[in-house]
Amino acid sequence: MSIQIGPIKTRNRVFLAPLSGVTDEPFRAIAHEYGAGLVVSEMVASEELVRARPDMVRRARGAEKLKPFVIQLAGREARWMIEGAKVAQDLGADIIDINMGCPARQVTGGLSGSALMRDLDNALTLIDAAVGAARVPVTLKMRLGWDAGSINAPELASRAEASGVQMITVHGRTRCQFYGGKADWSAIRAVKEAISIPLIANGDGISVTDARAMLEQSRADAVMIGRGAYGRPWWPGVIANQLDAGSGIEEPSLHTEMNIVVDHYQQMLENYGSDLGNRTARKHIGWTIARLEERRFLSPQNAAFWRQRILTSRDNVHVSHSIAQLYRSLETCEAEAA
Repeated sequence: MSIQIGPIKTRNRVFLAPLSGVTDEPFRAIAHEYGAGLVVSEMVASEELVRARPDMVRRARGAEKLKPFVIQLAGREARWMIEGAKVAQDLGADIIDINMGCPARQVTGGLSGSALMRDLDNALTLIDAAVGAARVPVTLKMRLGWDAGSINAPELASRAEASGVQMITVHGRTRCQFYGGKADWSAIRAVKEAISIPLIANGDGISVTDARAMLEQSRADAVMIGRGAYGRPWWPGVIANQLDAGSGIEEPSLHTEMNIVVDHYQQMLENYGSDLGNRTARKHIGWTIARLEERRFLSPQNAAFWRQRILTSRDNVHVSHSIAQLYRSLETCEAEAA
């Protein structure tokens, strides 16, 4: 099953969420290659993109590797949303996503992200600005509301659709919840009842069981996987395939997983350069080791050994070889147990 976003049809209904500091170009490229229905850039500040701040330009790269190519814009002034939308299109964006869901204090303190849900009239001026400037579909990501006393996602979604937005994503928490507690997938249903465009449910999706529950409780058309993809950018494609056979990929073997992780590391080195790439990769490799421990391929002691060996090294050849050695040791253990 796929989702229609204006003229664009996704290949399945399991998407990769935009995550600042995580879904950079290498991460999205791997997720896309291994079956995610749609991948979205890290949040890009519209004013800083227009001013060509290097880190924002880097966040907005990837048009050559990713189709459809989605850039998520954040902002608080209509003029910068207009100019940001134009620059995003010049960079090859096929879809522009507007961020009204980020709960981070440094974002909401600047009256961007989910802070915009406190003033829907102002939020609509930004949506109108982006839609008016864009020649491509504009989508919107939000939370349920600012806090439990202001659940206004259905109203914002309805008004956004009337302004020309072509897909809505809702994270099933309020801003004031940050990532605490449990996402309320059933609360997203009220948004589905308020709109006719596709709705995507987000928040706490880890497994195909979660994906099915999210779809059932929210009545959404698709799901978006965020933190569940930490350490395994191929995971949205696996869930997609489990949800709708043939729409994604089978869960990789340990050997295939090894190749993906090494490739991801090499892409980070190419994207950031040798030193910054090494440091940026550490959290991803750390998450991958944690996933192996979760799956009981590694004991806590062995996981600690490999973290020390890999995550403290500044020798990129050593890191690549150590990743391969880690997986080969697991393959050997698996073969001996068979």
